[in-house]
Amino acid sequence: MKQFDSSLLHDKLKEYFGFSSFKGNQEAVIRNVLEGKDTFVLMPTGGGKSLCYQLPAMLMDGVAIVISPLIALMKNQVDAMRTFSAESGIAHFLNSSLNKTAVAQVRQDVLDGKTKLLYFAPESLTKEDNVAFLRKIKVSFYAIDEAHCISEWGHDFRPEYRRIRPIINEIGSAPLIALTATATPKVQLDIQKNLGMSDASVFKSSFNRPNLYYEIRPKHNVDHDIIRFIKQNEGKSGIIYCLSRKKVEELTELLVANGIRALAYHAGMDASTRAANQDDFLMERVEVIVATIAFGMGIDKPDVRYVIHYDIPKSLEGYYQETGRAGRDGGEGYCLTFYSYKDIQKLEKFMQGKPIAEQEIGKLLLLETVSYAESSMCRRKTLLHYFGEDYTEDNCGNCDNCRNPKPKVDARAALKMALEALRDIGDKFKADYLVNVLVGKTTALIKSYGHNKSKWFGAGAEHDARFWGAVLRQALILGLIDKNIENYGLISVNKKGEGYIALPFPVTVTLDHDYDEEEKESESVAPMGKGGAADEELFSMLKDLRKKVAKQHGLPPFVIFQDPSLEDMAVQYPITIEEMQNITGVGVGKARKFGEEFVKLIKAYVEEKEIIRPQDMIVKSVGNKSGNKIFIIQSIDRKMDFEDIARAKDLDFDELLTVRIILREMPSTRINFFYEIYNERGDLLNTGMTQLGFIHSDSRRPCRCPEWFLELIRSRWTE
Repeated sequence: MKQFDSSLLHDKLKEYFGFSSFKGNQEAVIRNVLEGKDTFVLMPTGGGKSLCYQLPAMLMDGVAIVISPLIALMKNQVDAMRTFSAESGIAHFLNSSLNKTAVAQVRQDVLDGKTKLLYFAPESLTKEDNVAFLRKIKVSFYAIDEAHCISEWGHDFRPEYRRIRPIINEIGSAPLIALTATATPKVQLDIQKNLGMSDASVFKSSFNRPNLYYEIRPKHNVDHDIIRFIKQNEGKSGIIYCLSRKKVEELTELLVANGIRALAYHAGMDASTRAANQDDFLMERVEVIVATIAFGMGIDKPDVRYVIHYDIPKSLEGYYQETGRAGRDGGEGYCLTFYSYKDIQKLEKFMQGKPIAEQEIGKLLLLETVSYAESSMCRRKTLLHYFGEDYTEDNCGNCDNCRNPKPKVDARAALKMALEALRDIGDKFKADYLVNVLVGKTTALIKSYGHNKSKWFGAGAEHDARFWGAVLRQALILGLIDKNIENYGLISVNKKGEGYIALPFPVTVTLDHDYDEEEKESESVAPMGKGGAADEELFSMLKDLRKKVAKQHGLPPFVIFQDPSLEDMAVQYPITIEEMQNITGVGVGKARKFGEEFVKLIKAYVEEKEIIRPQDMIVKSVGNKSGNKIFIIQSIDRKMDFEDIARAKDLDFDELLTVRIILREMPSTRINFFYEIYNERGDLLNTGMTQLGFIHSDSRRPCRCPEWFLELIRSRWTE
């Protein structure tokens, strides 16, 4: 097995994909794959899962076999890989959409050693002629994307995924990497067991998506709210999920009638129409796609700015996966869900007639969703807890409950009562059973167990069921009770809970929402921003050019350059292909393929506006200092400690540096701050510049700097 040191991996990352550093535990995952070990990756949507197998595939001998659930998803990834490489045969897919000639060409490219990634749907992988072909080639590793499809406990269960392991055994042994963006502990175990990779190295990233804003609204005037929301965010891409095909069609018609460019997508449409509508969305010919969950995994568009749920999803996994389609590029993402308990009752009716075990699982998953929707606790905390992750912040600042908190009430005594009652009645019951006992609600089940005669029956009647639901949810979050998922959500007091009974500590809870009673507060909407570009005018011009170039190449705009790349261009102003290579997410291949027109546009813009670029302000050092500077910058990018950097180059922090800040007011919408850095001897070491732009809060257009702000900074910095 080839060895790759850290600097080489970083060099290849920059060369192929245009990134200066890895995200999260990407590097550790990649190293594990390169070492030929089985690897299990749990990483949220937008966390960079694809790179975990794309980079190793480029570096290893042989061909990586990638198993992916949808044709559209494969096509997007293949298109993206081809933009990073001069060799168009670098990535291929083999599926039912190809004719015999195309299949022959793919196989020839593989045999000629041009191909590093070969994508299959599980159905195609099992075909005898494909199995026979794959036996002839060297497989570097197998990558199973969207691995939660293997599990019956997952929200997108695909029976064909269960056949992957036997087929791999037929083709020939090679390391496995399984990847998913959503898996509870139960689903994770199921995946590993089915793939025969129980000993795999597990890499679990945080499921927190800090850029996503979560909001639940009462379902009162939903059509009006949706139209208003889209109009306020004109020009941004969004997905609206509905549970029924009928509602998808009706809502699409309504949006179109109100001047919104929208198309429908559901399984009842013929395949060519579905494909055409999806293509129109990816190519930005329409703003909005209205869909059933059939649109779930098939979308790989990084700049979806909002996801709206017209109806509450059937499970929190589904909700997490679908909301995860927003803001995959790290930019803004607004997740708005409309909730009414009537929708839950409809879903329960749909389950009737299914096997009892399936009904029980379905009801349990629905209860988790109801609990999430009605809770006044931080949405992030609740969601992450469901996936087995502790979120320790009291206020995430980016969900409706944290932005508009409800008053907290003391629950120390109530929590102690709930735990004592649970301990006494035993561990054979769900949370709603315990709540009914505490409020004194007689049910057939309670009578059959005789708990209507228990001392706990009605002991908590001074509070309603919503209060006790909030108390039990807090007990789960605090780890005082366990929920047995395998036994349909039965709860029990654990050791920590026993400790609380013996020695209670202060606990507060926020009362759950009652959406049937609550009216929508129009001011509760979190405003969506305008993106992270410093120069909005240039950013807009670059987006228009991207659309034009994408059309010429028959590719989705985001495949050319993603929004963060355009935003970086609007900060760095690259005017050569070499400078373009240093833009985030570009790399050598993309810069050479698509950079010329963008560089030309930026150069003309810089000259017209007389812009002083950050690069123009750099004073180049000579000798070893320059080498040290480059080493320090690269090390900081890799998140090395300052002490380690200093030791590596025998540097110290004893020298006192002086930074001179010069303010230059400009007769426009910007102010320039220039920096000069001096050592103790007075030698000029380096210079830099920060450009501060002003945007009007209402119109979101550039405006002049307010006089009060100028007065403030004049008092601190002068030219």
